[in-house]
Amino acid sequence: MDKKDVAKILEEMALMLELKGANTFKIRAYQNGARSIETLEGNLRELVDNKELSKVPGIGKGLSENIMELVETGEMADYQELKKAFPETLFDLFKVPGLGPKKVKVLYEELEIETLGELEYACLENRLMDLKGFGRTTQEKILRGIENLKKYRGKYLVSTGIMVLEELRDYFMDENKVLDFSEAGSLRRRKEVIKDVDILAAVKKEDRESVGDYFAAFERVEEIIAKGETKVSVRLDMGINVDLRLVTEEEYPYALHHFTGSKEHNTKMRQIAKKKGLKMNEYGIFKGEERIPAKTEADVFEILELPMIPPELREDQGEIEAAEEDKLPGLIKKEDVKGLFHIHSHYSDGVNSIEEIVQEALDRGLQYVGISDHSQTAYYANGLKPEAVKKQHQEIEELREKYPKIKILKGIESDVLNDGSLDYEEEILETFDYIIASLHSNLKMDRDLMTKRLVGAIKNPYTKILGHMTGRLLLSREGSDFDEQEVFKALKENNVAVEINSNPHRLDLDWRKCKMAKNMGISLTIDPDAHRLSGFNDVDYGVGIARKGWIEKEDVINGKDFSELQKFWGLKLK
Repeated sequence: MDKKDVAKILEEMALMLELKGANTFKIRAYQNGARSIETLEGNLRELVDNKELSKVPGIGKGLSENIMELVETGEMADYQELKKAFPETLFDLFKVPGLGPKKVKVLYEELEIETLGELEYACLENRLMDLKGFGRTTQEKILRGIENLKKYRGKYLVSTGIMVLEELRDYFMDENKVLDFSEAGSLRRRKEVIKDVDILAAVKKEDRESVGDYFAAFERVEEIIAKGETKVSVRLDMGINVDLRLVTEEEYPYALHHFTGSKEHNTKMRQIAKKKGLKMNEYGIFKGEERIPAKTEADVFEILELPMIPPELREDQGEIEAAEEDKLPGLIKKEDVKGLFHIHSHYSDGVNSIEEIVQEALDRGLQYVGISDHSQTAYYANGLKPEAVKKQHQEIEELREKYPKIKILKGIESDVLNDGSLDYEEEILETFDYIIASLHSNLKMDRDLMTKRLVGAIKNPYTKILGHMTGRLLLSREGSDFDEQEVFKALKENNVAVEINSNPHRLDLDWRKCKMAKNMGISLTIDPDAHRLSGFNDVDYGVGIARKGWIEKEDVINGKDFSELQKFWGLKLK
């Protein structure tokens, strides 16, 4: 080990000791030792071999022995033992500017934050606002720091891709040489995590070079990776790569299909074409040497005697076989969502008042809106004590009179305790119109215990919705481990819906499980888990996941009109 490696480990020792709340003098000894080694002018190996390390200012006998162990063996027993006390991901938090050991210690102990993703999510839910030593300004600085760290990570949430797409769509509106434009690839299929953004533009052959130049001049382009006649690849200032493909109008419908579908989907489509004596590629479907004309993507499918397969389904998950049998689902659309249940107000960790939330829901044409703040166990999110519940319910009663055109529901996002119970007495639970039961702590519980915990919450007669079922945070935290079949069985037997949490950091239920829930006859909700008014927009991501999971309007509880909802839930407003 060289000086740099040794100094780094000594610095980490100091950090871990501070996290453990160790003696200040011991912490300082490692800090001083790290600086001494880093600025050492002599040869570290010679000092170790000659046993003269303790002569270096700032290095005592005990520290000298640890450094010698490091240099000679490449390991330090004290370091390895201390490291076992902390999750490895915790040290990523120190990469955020302004986060030192004391702040990380508070985040770890008070909010159980272990990863950058958990920290980002906590900031977005305003959980640092009232945390000792933090506040709004610190929370905003941390979010900016996390954004900078994410820049070169290589994987991105679908929300990042949509943001890039919208900016580019606006940019290309000023280029009249672009005849048609669309996203493609995993973004168009609405995958929850993407590696890059694929866009497709129809242009005349003679305009390809100028349109490519125009794209490369986009203000957010940091580097031009490759530039050819039909493809331009760039990296944006946020780190994500964008590929622009340039095709003719005649090629566009075929290219849009080809560059949207997964590799497996496209392979099967080519096989269908081959069986019909046709050849299919990104430039067209050919009979001999002649391309069969197609004006739209739907025409491409019609040539192969198939109904149009929605982009979200093109993963080779049975969509082609369903199309051949004319059994494709009529996928839910954004406008099918009639109301929302999972909205947080300023009573817990939301930004807005209930009245502001109601007004937003009205402006968006919703028939009903539920207020579901955190329950009392969620102290980190200012969860509602019984007296706060009563106060909130009184306010809702008053707002119901003020806003008769929309139904305002009394909900709560109740923490599921370790034994599967909800965290209010029955006399409080019965005052709500509905309850979302959610996991927020002890997410790494043993598989069998976690299964019992979830099933217990589902069996509670007051539970109407199971919120963000696995507790995952995309690109940050894996979901909890439990027996899915047992949990789904309990959902079905107890007529409890499972949420598609539309927050782009969650998108939980996973789209791969949506189809399983649908086939078992389990109802779903699509909810934003909004903590500010702009969070209403996240429903778009949830709809994308629902569509990807073969979900239809009739599968979704909040796809129902309020009168239907009342009948379905036996709902009498309290």
